[in-house]
Amino acid sequence: MKFLIINGPNLNMLGLREPAIYGNRNYATLCTLCEKWCAEAGVECEIFQSNHEGALVDKIQEAFGKVDGIVINPAAYTHTSVAILDALKSVAIPTVEVHISKVSEREAFRQISFVSYYAARTIQGMGFEGYGEAIRWLKAYIDENK
Repeated sequence: MKFLIINGPNLNMLGLREPAIYGNRNYATLCTLCEKWCAEAGVECEIFQSNHEGALVDKIQEAFGKVDGIVINPAAYTHTSVAILDALKSVAIPTVEVHISKVSEREAFRQISFVSYYAARTIQGMGFEGYGEAIRWLKAYIDENK
């Protein structure tokens, strides 16, 4: 089984970007943790980050027939990108949406998630550990629905 872990804009700036919201750990640490959690779940993973919406859409489309599940933190594109939603719907790969912060308690414009219209589950407010929860949940979900 293989998962694609996708991270959207500004997540490459973790550790520098608003540490009161996102913490002090950097993006490399997040990637290392995701690789560890995938290995513990018996899942291969590929991790991808881009600040560009089209690159994220391209990566989702390229995943068709190559991965069993997607864990995605679309970051700011969560609230604006119908294109990412449409890409996820078009490839029909089981997906979990994850957010480091608790977006439901932040600014009003962050209350809308286009990705949630497709994602099997949304995990928010657990920090980096939300990715581990997403990986474990997605693995169980796929195993149960084979």
